[in-house]
Formats: sequence, C-alpha cells, structure tokens
Amino acid sequence: MKIQIIGGSGAGKSTLAQYISEKEKIKWIDTDQYLWKDDTFTENHPIEKRLDMYQKDMESFSSYAVSGSIDSWYPQGFCSRELLVFLSLDETIRLKRLRDRERQRENRNKSWWFDENREYTNDFLEWCKTYYTAKSKSSAGTFAQHTYLMTISKSPVLKLDSSQPVEELYEEIRKEYKRLYP
Repeated sequence: MKIQIIGGSGAGKSTLAQYISEKEKIKWIDTDQYLWKDDTFTENHPIEKRLDMYQKDMESFSSYAVSGSIDSWYPQGFCSRELLVFLSLDETIRLKRLRDRERQRENRNKSWWFDENREYTNDFLEWCKTYYTAKSKSSAGTFAQHTYLMTISKSPVLKLDSSQPVEELYEEIRKEYKRLYP
C-alpha cells in the first residue's frame, strides 16, 4: 500500500495518514519532517538534506501512508504511490482547527495579533487563509497546487470530505484501494 494524502493545512492529513499507518502496520511519512528542522517550524532543512531523507525512506519502506507533498522542492516525489487522496474541509472549521493548534503549540517565535475578525492570528495562519485564493500551481500547499497535482497524477485520485471521523475516512480509502487493487 502506497498512499499519499494532500489537502490544506488543518484538513487532517497527518491524523489520517498516521491512523492508516497504525491500522495497516506501514510507515507513516510526514513530509513536514523533510522540510522543518524541528517542531518550532522556523528553520528549513536544506534541499540536499530533504532529498537524502526522502531517498532513505523510499529505499527502506515498500509500503507507506504519506501526509503532505514535496512537489515544490522535488516534483518527482512519491511517483510510485498507488493512490492520491485529497482531503477537503469547510474553511471555517479548517481555520478554527489551525488557530487552536497554533495556540496549543504556543510557539514563542511567532508574533500574534488580532485579524479583521478579532481572531488571534500569526504569519502562518495568514498564509493558510490564502489556500483557496492563491492561483499559481507553483504556490506550495495551496488548492491551486493540489488541483494541479490531482490533474497530472498517474495514480487514481480519491477526494474525501475530512469532516468525517477518521475511521470512516480510513474505511473509504480501504474500500477504494481494494477496488483498484483486488
């Protein structure tokens, strides 16, 4: 099983990929681990390091569930996947999840302020608000990029509403996977 899950930040990619990996007893690959040096999300790994980490994972694991994309720095990445899953979520719910997650992380390196709706925000959250408005397919982590990835995907694409419980999402993926690969 080789599954990649994409969608906006806060859509539930990591939660679902981790759940799949536990149920299927396969490797969970969180693409944030390639990009960021630590969980403060303030400093990136150099591209050479990311490529090395990616290559080691591809050599070490024949089955995986990936959360996220590496298309912006390695377009050939995960070309052997067997299913691409796109998660969508109501924008209000997605942004609330993200605000809650950012507050839980209490990242002291980020400055906070009130946005036009009197909600706490920071640079990351402001970037997340551009998920649907960014128009360039080269804008990493945006709907434009994800639409492009689904269009050019050599593997089948499954679109799911991630407001469903993770167990139901997993069952939908399993059912589709079994249909495709009996």
